[in-house]
Amino acid sequence: MSVNSTPGRDEPELADTVAHAVLAVDGVAELHGGIFGEAATYLPGRRVSGIRLTDAGTEVHVSLALGTSIRTAADDIRTAVAALVPGPVHVIVEDVIRSAAT
Repeated sequence: MSVNSTPGRDEPELADTVAHAVLAVDGVAELHGGIFGEAATYLPGRRVSGIRLTDAGTEVHVSLALGTSIRTAADDIRTAVAALVPGPVHVIVEDVIRSAAT
């Protein structure tokens, strides 16, 4: 899949902004790169793991903290990201993990 090439869109800034918005959602433990690390936005010299910006929409791959409502977290992630990007937002919960505090 290709990175969305909407004119005037600053991809590195957008991928970072989306990542920060996702990490601010209650219950999100971390972004997840997918089983083979393929879920990412690739940028010159770096990548934003867990965020994939494509022509077909935005994919967000996350690990949630144990005890978090998956449906609620996914809805909250979708709402936060939809305010930042055009097109559909697909949330993929890759894992549920015990946070360091528990």
